[in-house]
Amino acid sequence: MADFKFEIVEHLGVLSESAKGWTKEINKVSFNDRPAKYDIREWDPSHEKMSKGVTLTDEEMEILSKILKDREI
Repeated sequence: MADFKFEIVEHLGVLSESAKGWTKEINKVSFNDRPAKYDIREWDPSHEKMSKGVTLTDEEMEILSKILKDREI
């Protein structure tokens, strides 16, 4: 299996923290040297292990932001 690379390009914020110290975060992450995308997932304290997550392009994040703003959340 080929190497899997990732780089947290920009840390945007922590949404929550579990009792085991993992944090659910929103970041801009580059996977396998591709352009960074918005990324929501849980990370271990050292940011070496991650859970499954959701990635969003800039356009998808803009749409999500508008949806949330319209709902006044």
